[in-house]
Amino acid sequence: IILVCGLLGSLIAILAKSGAAGVFGEVFSKFVDTKKKSMLATAVLGVAIFIDDYLNTLAVSSSMRRITERYRVSSEMLAYIVDSTAAPISLIIPISTWAVFFSALIVDNGLAGPGEGLQTYISAIPYMFYPWAAMILMFLVAGGIVPAIGPMKAAEQKAEASSAEPATINLDGVRANIWTFVVPMGSLVFFTVWFDIDIFQGIIAALLVTIPMVIFQRAISVHDTFDASMDGFLSMLPPLATVFVGFMLKEVNDKLGLTQFVIDAVMPFMTPEMFPVVVFLSMGFLTFATSSSWGVFVVAFPIVVPLATAIDANMPLVLGSMLSASGLGSHACFYSDATVLAAKGSGCTPIEHAFTQFPYAMIAAGVAAVAFVIAGAL
Repeated sequence: IILVCGLLGSLIAILAKSGAAGVFGEVFSKFVDTKKKSMLATAVLGVAIFIDDYLNTLAVSSSMRRITERYRVSSEMLAYIVDSTAAPISLIIPISTWAVFFSALIVDNGLAGPGEGLQTYISAIPYMFYPWAAMILMFLVAGGIVPAIGPMKAAEQKAEASSAEPATINLDGVRANIWTFVVPMGSLVFFTVWFDIDIFQGIIAALLVTIPMVIFQRAISVHDTFDASMDGFLSMLPPLATVFVGFMLKEVNDKLGLTQFVIDAVMPFMTPEMFPVVVFLSMGFLTFATSSSWGVFVVAFPIVVPLATAIDANMPLVLGSMLSASGLGSHACFYSDATVLAAKGSGCTPIEHAFTQFPYAMIAAGVAAVAFVIAGAL
């Protein structure tokens, strides 16, 4: 995680230093001429980059930050839109690092034979109520149908009053063009897929394309290119320190047996009808508490799956509830990697992003919980 995020920081810094990000913003702004369009464009771009939540978070925020700032979209709103198309879209689209990981867990726990984990994963996608609810709510907010509420309303009012004129981008003397931005970002997605959805190999390959490209274009000098690479990597270390402490917390909770304790505590409520919503709420709490969207489920799968089988619960629905819980924890946790990186890329602090996003995450969680109760009763 540290290497992937650091190298993504290097790529973003090179694109910013060369002026490529500014050129992209200028070109894209010709098609985005209102605040609402800038938010909806960010949401659509987030849906399009579904390969990995880290890739999504940093690529979308770096692409759209200048544009949204121009139309006085708060950095907190940008972070919310970006974060809502990170884990949620990576869960819903089965060609992602999340799908690969959870498909392997499905096979390891006997729910599918070798090579059949992805098909079982796909069967649970209609029941991933939290990602669907979070995505739909985000589009309603971006489109102005659902208003900003709570801390987000205050952040938006502050952004509206921050300056009399929208910020402009000075591109005097910039040698980069639109392809200087599009090719590196496109190569990042291409190579990530090419290397079996391995974001680490994908970012290395993308840097091997980007660095010679900006040097040969004379967009920036060789010296400035490598300085930008180092500065970009180092800029990611402060937010990653928060993620690192989250890893420590997860280890402590694992040693204390928190996952087993919570599952034992909720077992009396695990009837076939209530099983999906109990799993969603308890696993969502664990993921939120431990900041571990994947690690918790390595422990939980071998416990929850036999229970679901024993009470004859709807297995795709149960899988959907577990995967929804993973998305909820990633989306709502104040110190999760997704929260920290979305805040970093959008220009606000993790706490500002977490507090402004939390009401929307809870609304989506409430909708998902009701949906699991209804689906479990059918």
